[in-house]
Amino acid sequence: MPLRISDLLARSDLALSVTYDVPPRLLDRTIEAATVSDLPVPGKWLQGGELLMTIGLLLPSDPAACRAYVREVTEGGAACLALGLGQGLPYQEAPAPLVAAAEEAGLPLLTVPDEVPFIAVTKAVFDARADEQREVLHRAFATQRRLTAAAAGDGLRPMLAEWTAATGVGAAVLDPLGRLLATGDHAQHTPPPQARDLVERVAARGLRGSASSTAGGQQLEVQPLGARRLRGLLLLTGRPDDAARSVVPGLVSLLSLELERRHLRDEPERRRRSALLSELLAAEDPAADRARDMLHSVGLTAERVRGVVVEPEDGRQAADGAAGEAAAAAAQEMAADLALAIPGGLVRVTGTGPGGTPGGLIEAVVGEDLDVRDVLARFAPHRPAGIGPATAPEAVRVSLRQAAGLLAVSRSAGEPAEARQSQASRLLLDLGDRRTLHGYADSVLGPLDLADNGEELIATLAAWLETGGAWDATSRRLGVHRHTVRNRLDKAMDLTGRRLDDPDDRFDLWLATRIRRGGAATTGTGGRPAPPPPPTRPGR
Repeated sequence: MPLRISDLLARSDLALSVTYDVPPRLLDRTIEAATVSDLPVPGKWLQGGELLMTIGLLLPSDPAACRAYVREVTEGGAACLALGLGQGLPYQEAPAPLVAAAEEAGLPLLTVPDEVPFIAVTKAVFDARADEQREVLHRAFATQRRLTAAAAGDGLRPMLAEWTAATGVGAAVLDPLGRLLATGDHAQHTPPPQARDLVERVAARGLRGSASSTAGGQQLEVQPLGARRLRGLLLLTGRPDDAARSVVPGLVSLLSLELERRHLRDEPERRRRSALLSELLAAEDPAADRARDMLHSVGLTAERVRGVVVEPEDGRQAADGAAGEAAAAAAQEMAADLALAIPGGLVRVTGTGPGGTPGGLIEAVVGEDLDVRDVLARFAPHRPAGIGPATAPEAVRVSLRQAAGLLAVSRSAGEPAEARQSQASRLLLDLGDRRTLHGYADSVLGPLDLADNGEELIATLAAWLETGGAWDATSRRLGVHRHTVRNRLDKAMDLTGRRLDDPDDRFDLWLATRIRRGGAATTGTGGRPAPPPPPTRPGR
């Protein structure tokens, strides 16, 4: 237990006394250290939580100066002040001005009798602190042993249950998309809503760091799990004490080991689904019922699906055997990540990439309603990717072929290229005179250019329009909260005098943002986003 002022007062060998009726809440203050100083301004030498002892050699006598001295001690962070009394010392009892100043400031003032040297008080403080540290280490080792024993069991839950039982801190393991995998509490089926933004922020950074926050009076912490790639996330709900905090790295390591073991154990199922995808694509003209049944067998029940093709590595950098093997291994790892994130897990790696490069391509079939761009940004960042149009299951080969044809466009644009059924907007932008188009964009977006955060407002507006007015998808793409998206769009509408629920205004804004992003200069087929979707009232 932490050493408190009341604990020192209870030590009969120290014979410490209070000089006024100190409230119990002040006597509950924790003592972090003990120090001696007779300086009239000791504040800058304090770090906080000290028991400051003095014989009052330079202690002022008038009330105003005493108040200034006590204020200096309080602002320095001292937990309490102790005055040494005795024969041959400046004071045989605490002076009234000092007692009044301490009581007024809420600073506990103790006295140390003549027969007790300051070194005895200092030794008592540091002995108690050493005992506290030993207790923390003992509890940490005991918790670590319980976790290690639980790790020999089956799955994640035994470790999480032992952690919660030992520390009182809630724990849950989520997959990289924030879906619950296991928890130490039977009653918890979903992560708390306030943890969503924290989980998304950590997941977007991979293994590069953790994050914590306090929401609704509840302490939340998210740690990434995995060895070389992000396999999951640990969500802690509660405030770990010192002993529990020292065990968190061990818990992260054991959970990461279990997730890596699970990843290897699931390899046969990933191979089965890859083979199923190959079987689906092998038929030139598969029957509609057969194709739909194959998708339903892996849980992909969407009426319409689309093909996705990703280029995992630059084949030009994988010419020799060792580099080629590394590229192939990286492609398999990325495919496994995508298989975990995509409902149905229909993902495969082809033998070679463009021009026969050894890295290969990753092909996947996803439901029409999946936010493919979000998944690609998370698991295939900065890699060329093509997204085919939505088709019936039996025609997914065509969608995949179109997606593969967009890789060059994606490589040039630096973002996934998506095929659309309508190419009217591309024709409009390609036929227009560049100077005229940019003049049009300036007239629409000019008020935003003059704003302090104009680029931020335009980027948010463009992302919102391209996601079809989807608030959550926009917030994920930009890495900000959906309320931030709403506030930025409200400000943009105020500055431009436009309305997002007006079809004409919405089209003008979409066309202007596309022109600003180089829409008029882009060539090729299938890479242009569709015109803005039908207007919806913001916030609905």
